[in-house]
Amino acid sequence: MDHIAEQAKTAQPGEWLAFRNFDPAVQDGPQELTFAELDAVTTENPIFIMNASGHLAYANSTAFEIAGIDDRVENPPGGEYGRDADGRINGVMRNNVAFTPVANNNPNMATVDPINGLIALLQKWSQFGLTTVSELSLGGLTQSPADTEVMLAAASTGQLNARVRAYAFYTIGTDAWDAAGVVPGSGSEIARVSGYKLVADGSNQGFTGLQRDPYLNSDDRGLAYMSRDELTATAIDRASKGWQLAIHGNGDAAIDNILDACEAMREAGIDMASVRVRIEHCSILHDEQIARMKDLNVSASFLIGHVHYWGVAMRDDVFGEEKAQLLDRCRSAEQAGVGFTLHSDFMVTDPVPLHMLEMAVTRQTWKEPDYVLGPQERISVESAIRAVRSEAAWQLFSEDEIGSLEAGKFADMVVLDADPRSVAPDQIKSIKVLETWMNGNRVYAA
Repeated sequence: MDHIAEQAKTAQPGEWLAFRNFDPAVQDGPQELTFAELDAVTTENPIFIMNASGHLAYANSTAFEIAGIDDRVENPPGGEYGRDADGRINGVMRNNVAFTPVANNNPNMATVDPINGLIALLQKWSQFGLTTVSELSLGGLTQSPADTEVMLAAASTGQLNARVRAYAFYTIGTDAWDAAGVVPGSGSEIARVSGYKLVADGSNQGFTGLQRDPYLNSDDRGLAYMSRDELTATAIDRASKGWQLAIHGNGDAAIDNILDACEAMREAGIDMASVRVRIEHCSILHDEQIARMKDLNVSASFLIGHVHYWGVAMRDDVFGEEKAQLLDRCRSAEQAGVGFTLHSDFMVTDPVPLHMLEMAVTRQTWKEPDYVLGPQERISVESAIRAVRSEAAWQLFSEDEIGSLEAGKFADMVVLDADPRSVAPDQIKSIKVLETWMNGNRVYAA
């Protein structure tokens, strides 16, 4: 709040003040930022703040007035506007379908240069050893399929230091993507549309992940971004047209809905092995869900930073000790023969593969370094390396191009100053990337 106030002091009247990474799950202070807190800073300037999870946002009354949103607004499907005890909107917005109509009124959105922004971002990420990245919300920038053209334009410059595998985002609508002629495989080896992204729920630490049982000390079970019927119908439609599916699921009830949709897909005659459904984040998993994933040929992509950064909050504030043990069950998935990868969900956590390796191998928590959340779910360094390399290539339908060094594939590699398998597990993130090579060309040198 002090930081916001300092920015407001030097802002021009009417200038938008935009921030990210407010996170009540790990920060002391209010659980939400409402009109009460933000209007007390300023009503001269619109304020917009993203929650670190990316699933919630907060704004002052000025921003809402500019957006033309008042107490009469109805909740959009899969989203919510927070309200006070009297039913008046309070500045809290849940899901992008609720906060995008506010954020898009920031005039800076009209002047942003996304092509050079993408080029610069991927050049920066070369220092982490990244040669291929995935974009799981294609369409989120322009709120249209035009994002595809932005991505391909950046690729055509020849300046991308990493390949992009992108997923068309569900809120744009299947008809819009079809009308734009965007199909699986659109693009090139540098930037390509790989699949379709569906979202079953929100964020556990944001209390919008959909749960079987209420959150700790609460009657709240979270928020379904898509109903089970809508999720099922869209999944069948996309898969029947050749789309690979990545389906966001954090809460255990959301994962139930995803697996029910997968069963319906199989009953509809869809070859699940060819669709390669994966559950993005796949945060809270019960044993029977892992068994269902194996049966349905569904893989997992774990946001392993949930364990490190939010592990203590999951234990103390979100779920309680017992249910928190079900978070990011890498070892159990491996033992069951369910494939999995590790990801950062940038901007939720930083996209540093070596740190992801360490988090999966140690499961140490940031807030209590001596506390290991779910020690039974720790995996070997070899398994963690595979999860960010060959398994990731397979999930992105790029296993014939990348993921291993062999004849016929692109020569992507990193040179490290130490072997992750030979250092202490809690020192893996300290290993330095000396060089990054993409397609036989050095794109980064320390």
